[in-house]
Amino acid sequence: MNKAELIDAMASKAGLTKADAKKAIDAFTEVTGDVLKKGDKLTLIGFGTFSVSKREARTGRNPRTGEALKIKAKNVAKFKPGAELAKKVQ
Repeated sequence: MNKAELIDAMASKAGLTKADAKKAIDAFTEVTGDVLKKGDKLTLIGFGTFSVSKREARTGRNPRTGEALKIKAKNVAKFKPGAELAKKVQ
């Protein structure tokens, strides 16, 4: 499912216009990004938790040449599904 299909599905499920559904999705992604940028986590009971994890610097290898290269430390977004979501997927 892509963003346009998600907008259509949310609009029909929630009885919203497509424009309102798009605004809601855009606001959710923006707020989630802002929360994670601050280093906080966002928990939606039953759905899951978005959090930030620090990935340490490490040494990698160029697969083509085998040459060692340094990979910088960075923060990465993580998602852990909640119990209800996990149950739906099984």
